[in-house]
Amino acid sequence: MIRTVIIDDEYRNISILKAVVSKFCPELQVIADARDAREGFEIISLHKPDLLFLDIEMPYGNAFDLLDKLMPIDFEVIFVTAFNEYALKAFRYSAIDYLLKPVSIVELKKSVERAVKRINDREANDNLKNLMHNFRAQTDIGKKIAIPNKEGMVFIPVADIIRCEASGSYTNLFLKGVGKVVSSKSIKEYEDLLPTALFFRVHHSHIINMGEIKKYHRGRGGEVEMTDGVKIDVAVRRKDEFLARLE
Repeated sequence: MIRTVIIDDEYRNISILKAVVSKFCPELQVIADARDAREGFEIISLHKPDLLFLDIEMPYGNAFDLLDKLMPIDFEVIFVTAFNEYALKAFRYSAIDYLLKPVSIVELKKSVERAVKRINDREANDNLKNLMHNFRAQTDIGKKIAIPNKEGMVFIPVADIIRCEASGSYTNLFLKGVGKVVSSKSIKEYEDLLPTALFFRVHHSHIINMGEIKKYHRGRGGEVEMTDGVKIDVAVRRKDEFLARLE
């Protein structure tokens, strides 16, 4: 089902559109509605719809003020209004569909069909991106990297790296079953070298293997406990991105 929100400053218009959508557009599920831009912003932020039917003139700002606050837009928009002078501006906001009141059932169905196709195409592209990301991650796990040291080079599997710790211009790599290996490369070089699907720089001095996290302890930035028992602070500025990676 396509999660749908309706925003119109007249309750009667919302009721009519709900009834028409329910009868003629069964692929849509109206999950919420709002009667002004302020309430609309809260509802869209909360429910994250796939499709928005949006009136243009409303209290607390018009439709374009609302869309500006919501940028970047990750849902489809169908403008529904009695004012055809807004059409050109609507298209500048990449609104493919623009319906005039009273809404024609034929035009509504065509607009919904186009919106649903765009939503499905976007989901297909997202699924393909996720598939490629997972494929690259699996490929990266089997790779080996060369660690330069005083004697020459040591070749180790990427997946064996638990964490990296900066030591001046050198880097200490802590490996499964091996312990510490000292490399003459800087931690910034390892940040660029190691696959981002597996590793994350939680602190200016530490890169960790996300698959080797044992626990996360909450705090201002928080603290991770690795499988080798070492606890590492998460920098406050990296916390949000780090927690998003854990989800």
